[in-house]
Amino acid sequence: MKYCFILNARKDKEFIHQALQRQLDAQPGMDYFLFHTACPKDATRFVREYCRTHPADEVCFVACGGDGTINEVANGLVGFEHKYLAVMAYGSGNDFVKYYRGANFRSVEALLKGTIHQIDILKIGDKYSLNVCNFGFESLVCSRANQLSAKGAWWPYRRGIIWAVLHGMRSRISVTADGEKLNKRADILLGSLANCRYVGGEYCCAPRALNDDGLIELCLVHPISIFRFISVLPHYVKGTHLDVPKFRKFLEYRQVKHVELHAPKGMEICLDGELYPGTHFEIDIIEKAIHFIKPSEL
Repeated sequence: MKYCFILNARKDKEFIHQALQRQLDAQPGMDYFLFHTACPKDATRFVREYCRTHPADEVCFVACGGDGTINEVANGLVGFEHKYLAVMAYGSGNDFVKYYRGANFRSVEALLKGTIHQIDILKIGDKYSLNVCNFGFESLVCSRANQLSAKGAWWPYRRGIIWAVLHGMRSRISVTADGEKLNKRADILLGSLANCRYVGGEYCCAPRALNDDGLIELCLVHPISIFRFISVLPHYVKGTHLDVPKFRKFLEYRQVKHVELHAPKGMEICLDGELYPGTHFEIDIIEKAIHFIKPSEL
């Protein structure tokens, strides 16, 4: 198999390149090449073009970065045969790899000794999400966190939560799952549609998610007071919010195949940390869409 290591346009890309190159030099005979992205979405463009022009090649595209880079690479290779996804976890956002506790996502040797898993992916229009799709409160958090992260601020996601508590405790979004309308008044606090389990580096929003079961983990929280929200938040971090009986009266949980979101006045949906505006979204789960190489526990 040939390996293509994709490094995004980070400020510390030379440091990462050197660290990666030392590991590659220790693997004589390994068939690989490197690609440095030049701008956002460049990884998607490159991977898709390579897959189209080399349909018979068995290639593993290794996303060297965080969730954004992983998402871009996955969006490029969906639908192509003989193509695989792997990860070298660099970057500030690595929620996807937290699903695989114990696996070594910093070792080329561990990658070479890895095992292939067929995993699902969320489809939203012409875009895809490997990890979690958020809307409502969490989209506001993501928007603010992205702004803070771009400025180099510490704990951008936590600070984004504080900002959203003050500005976004209610969103006008209608949610329908497998034909069932979940909020008759069309108001929500937050919603997540998960293929994996974590967002924001530490928040276990979908503790029961499996990324190979062909199901979307849907969690919808109806509008609540700031004080009640503060009581829920520690459970949301630990992933125990689905197990607390008193939360069930304002929380909807489903395992579904198809979700529709409608917001006549507009909304933003967050796909693996990337924000997209719109008024209507349809989300489906595409089973076994990605051949993912899980590294060993070296």
